[in-house]
Amino acid sequence: MAVEGSRGRLHEADLLRIFAAFSVMAYHYLFSSYADGTSAMHFPHVDLVARYGYLGVDLFFTISGFVVLLSAWDRSPRSFVSSRAVRLYPAYWIAVSLTAFVSVAFSQGRFPVTLKQYLANLTMFNSLPNIQNVDVVYWTLWAELRFYAMILVLTWIGITARRVTIFLWAWLAATLLFQTGLLPHATDLVLNTQFAHYFIAGMAFCLIHRYGATRQTVAIVAVALGNAIYRGIRFADRVGIRYHTEIHRTVVVAIIVAIFAIMLAVALKLTHHLGRPWFAVLGALTYPLYLVHAHIGFIIFERLGDQVNHVVLVAATMLLMIGIAAALHYCVERPLAPRLKRLLDQARPLHAVRK
Repeated sequence: MAVEGSRGRLHEADLLRIFAAFSVMAYHYLFSSYADGTSAMHFPHVDLVARYGYLGVDLFFTISGFVVLLSAWDRSPRSFVSSRAVRLYPAYWIAVSLTAFVSVAFSQGRFPVTLKQYLANLTMFNSLPNIQNVDVVYWTLWAELRFYAMILVLTWIGITARRVTIFLWAWLAATLLFQTGLLPHATDLVLNTQFAHYFIAGMAFCLIHRYGATRQTVAIVAVALGNAIYRGIRFADRVGIRYHTEIHRTVVVAIIVAIFAIMLAVALKLTHHLGRPWFAVLGALTYPLYLVHAHIGFIIFERLGDQVNHVVLVAATMLLMIGIAAALHYCVERPLAPRLKRLLDQARPLHAVRK
């Protein structure tokens, strides 16, 4: 996910992205791995905070709604697809391969990976035929791809403030109709209702960033926030049931409101002076860090948890994941992305081949 605007990079969004990634990593390492029995390492005080780290994904989706629409503005459908493929696939292919190898070689059967599963995961569309992800965190990529399909439709139509506003109201209305049971379950494949409100809000923030706040965009954000709180409370209840613990609704609501408030400040350019160019380095590590940290980290905890001090092991594993993320960015993404872009740009469109 590029964090670029029409007039330059949104450096404060880079900082938010790395914060979201660390929140998710803390959630997995300090709370969920113990809570679901994956790891025997327990951090009884820290996990009271870390358990809310899953909401970093909600922040990711809101940022994505903002910056992906911003970067798609004035792009052709072909250019948009090319930019997304270049951004997503090079690091992902290596991350899937690395995670699959480590899982097969060292997880002792805890995280089995079949050849069919691995190959399906390489496409990033494995959720469509209901083939399990190689790593638990990859489920968010399916949500992102469905959002990109929405943006692709807009690039075909032609992106304008008026069309985006209409589109957002239509998406919100369809989401609410689905939640009341008036639309068939199959429509959720497109509507992505569990997290649609974050993408919708992010797109509205993009409009605010470009054109200033209007009654329409503020109303869209307000409705999206209401639905985010409603769905967020229900999701928090399910997390609590899954891990046999308590996820406080008040804390969840406060975090969701904070996400919206911070993103509104970014949209209104109130945080622009806080951005620093070096934040871009942190932002560049976010995607590969997110891709590699979960199962590989769990396997490290499983194999070394009874031999190394738990605090030292978690800290060392986090540093290792940052190192792997940096290697993926500098050794894979940076050299391969331009080549893949040239390849896609040079590929002849289907209608040209037929001529």
